[in-house]
Amino acid sequence: MHTLRKNHPLRRIVLASAATVSGIVLVLSLKPHTAPAVAGLAPSPAASSSSGASGGTAGSGGTGSSGGSGGSTVTGPRTLTGDPVQTRYGPVQVRVTLEDGRLTDVTAVAYPQENPRDQQINGYAVPQLTREALSAQSADIDTVSGATYTSDGYRRSLQSALDSASG
Repeated sequence: MHTLRKNHPLRRIVLASAATVSGIVLVLSLKPHTAPAVAGLAPSPAASSSSGASGGTAGSGGTGSSGGSGGSTVTGPRTLTGDPVQTRYGPVQVRVTLEDGRLTDVTAVAYPQENPRDQQINGYAVPQLTREALSAQSADIDTVSGATYTSDGYRRSLQSALDSASG
């Protein structure tokens, strides 16, 4: 065997190089789970929309004063908090802002974040659920894969907030 190694050193170099290149390609093709960082940017527009709603409140307050009491009841934004829903991993509760019958903001007040895994899951699930709720204008939203319990609690708390708005 020792004589074979001496006769074919080029073969060992080619095989080692091919294995190294293959390994590097495989490592570089892996995509790290960075969705929470990207999804973490989603609450910022919600915060700006709530500040925009505050700006609308100041404007509608001036209009409501000159328009009468009927205008202030309909045009002012209302903030309602849904019932806390106990899930397997902890409570989920949302707060909604309604303006002129439209859902303008949804904020998760409570959701499981006791350990790093909960933080990772809900770091991408909660912003996605918020976007879907604002898009659907209802609690009829899809479950986020990997966050079934949070999605169910979010949906039920959102529905209770919307029910209290109509009742």
